[in-house]
Amino acid sequence: MSSTLPLTSLVNFLADDQLNKAQLLALIELAINIKKHPNDYSQALAGKSVAMIFEKPSLRTHVSFDMGINKLGGHALYLGQQNGKLGERERVSDYAKNLSCFADLIVARVFSHDSIQGLAEHASIPVINALCDVYHPCQALADFVTLSETYADLSQVKLAYVGDGNNVSNSLMLMAATLGVDFTLICPAGHEAQQDIIEKTKLLAQESGSKLTLTNDINAIGKQDVIYTDTWISMGDEDSSKKAEILAKFAPYQVNHALMAKAQASMVLHCQPAHLEEEITTELFDSELSKVFQQAENRMWAQNAVLVTLLAN
Repeated sequence: MSSTLPLTSLVNFLADDQLNKAQLLALIELAINIKKHPNDYSQALAGKSVAMIFEKPSLRTHVSFDMGINKLGGHALYLGQQNGKLGERERVSDYAKNLSCFADLIVARVFSHDSIQGLAEHASIPVINALCDVYHPCQALADFVTLSETYADLSQVKLAYVGDGNNVSNSLMLMAATLGVDFTLICPAGHEAQQDIIEKTKLLAQESGSKLTLTNDINAIGKQDVIYTDTWISMGDEDSSKKAEILAKFAPYQVNHALMAKAQASMVLHCQPAHLEEEITTELFDSELSKVFQQAENRMWAQNAVLVTLLAN
């Protein structure tokens, strides 16, 4: 996407690499402004209805969108698992076209990025990706809102993600590279980010002048300002026969006070839900270094910034 494209040109919010630095900074600034002055935006979505598709269970995403839309004066309709997986009961294209008859915007938390793309292709209203198997852009935007509340200049921040290469780390490193944030991705061998996302991130980092470090060696973490982690066991795989094997393989990658001290990091982030004593210790999660609940709250404000922007166009 061209770096000259204005924020008002946004049609959907699907993937982190579809926004440029200026657009991301504008969304972050808007999110912080809505958080500081919520009454100024209490009617921003007056008369607007948002259809929320949830193929997967959710706490923070469901609550933050539902209550966030309400705070903006809009109406949210939850469409849960009772409708089945997108594309099975009826075509994704039919689903999108039907919702476009009633709603002003679609929020979708789905299993497959193909479903997000199908919704965006066939809907005549904006679509927000609330999570898929490749991206979690709402989470990453909230994360950088959280970082912006502590660090005045994001380009000076050094951020490391430790753990499983997944949709959260994909979005985080794409957004970091776009914003000019030095990013280190540390994953066990065989659990790295997918290659196409890595290649996209490298190109974005070259453009912004940021540094991207990829390693399997937890001892190569270097100096960091912030360490981020996520669950090692994906949602739905908690009872997997491979769980014990995964936990043993990931054990050296636990984020704890010792790792924070080694990296001289002053903040730890986690998108939650956390499996305490696995990817992060309870002591660290509950410590003053942890900004996980500020991060969770900022999901609502970041998403509200996206909603206001898309429905103002």
